[in-house]
Amino acid sequence: MTEHPNWPHLIADEQQPWQTLSRTELSGPPRRLVRDVVRLHGGGEAEYVYRPRGPRAVFVFPVTASGHGVLIREYRYPLGASICAVVAGGVEEGEELGSAAARELKEEAGGVASEWVALPGFYPQPSISGAVFYPFLAFGAELGSTQNEDSELIERLVLPLPEIYEQLEAGQIFDGPSSLVLFHARRELERRGLL
Repeated sequence: MTEHPNWPHLIADEQQPWQTLSRTELSGPPRRLVRDVVRLHGGGEAEYVYRPRGPRAVFVFPVTASGHGVLIREYRYPLGASICAVVAGGVEEGEELGSAAARELKEEAGGVASEWVALPGFYPQPSISGAVFYPFLAFGAELGSTQNEDSELIERLVLPLPEIYEQLEAGQIFDGPSSLVLFHARRELERRGLL
């Protein structure tokens, strides 16, 4: 698997304009949440509640040899709704990004892929979270049995690529990170004549 050229730039700046005065941990792993008191660049103080930098996740948009895209429809408790998204999941401690992507593809979509293309990484909610997302296109995806966790309620959807992009353009892909992954995937799909 390859690394996208923008991934090394997804790091903290050397110089920080705000100074952390104190930190209180509100919730521990895996969804760590902290409250900091900070001295702002203008000298004032403020309180900031957020997920600190460190959590990483991979996103995978699988494409089958027949040119179909694979999405999942997953129940999301905070929304009280099931929404369509690309395959995604957290990177475990010490796990390589490519290994995490292959694991998530196998677990959530029951797939393996013959070719991987890294897409631009991004910060999904930089005002409240230090999480970094690393997306991939997975070509030649072959689908088998899924291995969902007990807490996951997931339905696999195999759709023609034009139909997926019609949904995207109609605003029917409600998961923001998935929409951005699909946006970045479009150029490579078009380059290969799949869209």
